[in-house]
Amino acid sequence: MRLHDFPALLTVACFAFSCVVIFLTDPFAMPAAVNKQNHTERSLKRLTFEWAARIPVIALVYAFFFAISWRPIYGAQGAISFFVIFTGISRAKFEFIREPLVFSDIALVVDVFKYQEIFYATSLNVVFWVIALSYVFGVSALYMYFEPSILPSKYGVFWILVMLAVAFGPWLALFSRIVSGPVCRFTQNVLGKVDVKKDTVRFGTFESVVFHFVIWMGVRREAIVTQLSERFISALHDLWEHGDDEPLIVIWQSESFIDLRHFDVKDVKLPNLDRLRDQAAQWGRMTSVFEGGYTLRTEFAVLSGLLPENVHIDASYPYLRASHYKDVVWPQRLRKAGWKTQFIHPYDKTFFLRHKAMPQLGFDRMMMLDEFDHRPERDGPYVSDLSLTKSVIRAIDGDGVGKNFVFVASMANHGPWEPGRCGDLTNPVDIYSELLMRADHALGNLAHHLDRLDRPVWLLFYGDHAPLLKAFADPFPDPRTDYIIVPLGRARSHSQKPKPSQEEAPWNLIGTLLRYAGLSTEVPE
Repeated sequence: MRLHDFPALLTVACFAFSCVVIFLTDPFAMPAAVNKQNHTERSLKRLTFEWAARIPVIALVYAFFFAISWRPIYGAQGAISFFVIFTGISRAKFEFIREPLVFSDIALVVDVFKYQEIFYATSLNVVFWVIALSYVFGVSALYMYFEPSILPSKYGVFWILVMLAVAFGPWLALFSRIVSGPVCRFTQNVLGKVDVKKDTVRFGTFESVVFHFVIWMGVRREAIVTQLSERFISALHDLWEHGDDEPLIVIWQSESFIDLRHFDVKDVKLPNLDRLRDQAAQWGRMTSVFEGGYTLRTEFAVLSGLLPENVHIDASYPYLRASHYKDVVWPQRLRKAGWKTQFIHPYDKTFFLRHKAMPQLGFDRMMMLDEFDHRPERDGPYVSDLSLTKSVIRAIDGDGVGKNFVFVASMANHGPWEPGRCGDLTNPVDIYSELLMRADHALGNLAHHLDRLDRPVWLLFYGDHAPLLKAFADPFPDPRTDYIIVPLGRARSHSQKPKPSQEEAPWNLIGTLLRYAGLSTEVPE
């Protein structure tokens, strides 16, 4: 008597074994202390329900491996490996940037391999692929050879098609609004408020990824955006009715910029930042959307004026559905009010889908890496802030008269901070400190030029997030970055007294700037 003589019983047993192993390994997605911190008390009934909610996800993955093999033990091996790999990736990500795997990370898979250095993924080399592919195809080949298939001899093609439909049908059905809407509402009721860490603790990594994807697919954004549009309408009218002045707004998002002097690092000199703080209409610390990465989250928060809860499940990767917010974000509103809008970023235009998102968000023109004279072997991995400043000045001077809105996203401070970045420096903290001082020098050059213009000029400078500088601190003791809102040119008041520091959220920055500039009197809370 062999196990495969009882195919149905063996299949059920293998699936049950898969569930047990996956339930036992899912908690390793985050450290035990973090799991405890994000644990929520639930009744036994609720806990049983949440465990049951995970079983369909496991079943679909098991069905996939079973459908391509008709081997129950291989199905269990494949399903367990699949979930454990996701758990391992989530743990590695959490150890690196304090966030478990989220559904939108799947959209970044190609970018991770394309831009390995910026994702600190240089270990994904030939050795990695040899090991990974050897495991996947080697183990699969062994199972195909040694484990008997339980595919029925009669109507074999029919049963193969049925099993493929079971494995793939539910995923495809999610792309139908008829299915995705009800499934999304049910999933929202199961999860409650979306919280990546808490959901990972409650449901496991891949299960949480699937549930969040279901919500992302099914949530209706039209009502949310309509409501936001109504709240913004009075501010937009203020922009339309503004006088004949030709103001210039320049926003500089400085990559990984944070003033290390907050942490008693005395040898960092930032004289231009200090001078501009004294001139600023408002300055201080900016609350962080995220620590150590995901620039686009801060970028979108600033450009949109929307809180993360306003964009709901889109908050983790807002540029995937940028078109849904095109009528409420600041660049589009300024553009409708007759402003010229430009986005300048010295990096690949396809990264984070900016080449598609920025035109949808209202930018008339984009200046990306292909318009910069940059050679990594000569200039280092990223375009320097000084070179970027020169390009920004040329773009501003070339635009001539009119109301201009220029958003600049720098790259020069980005890690890794390895030897060779800054002369003979080898310590990552010293390299980062030198890059901060170079950024300050470039900021001084830009502010000097803007201050000489015969027009009202407003400069907003801020750091997008704290650096992933583990040689200094892990995690960063205070992830708040720095910002300044400075009037220059004809907007500058020479009798202005220095202001005290004030904490601000990124989604309030542009609205706050416009109020100081007299361009808007009402900005939604």
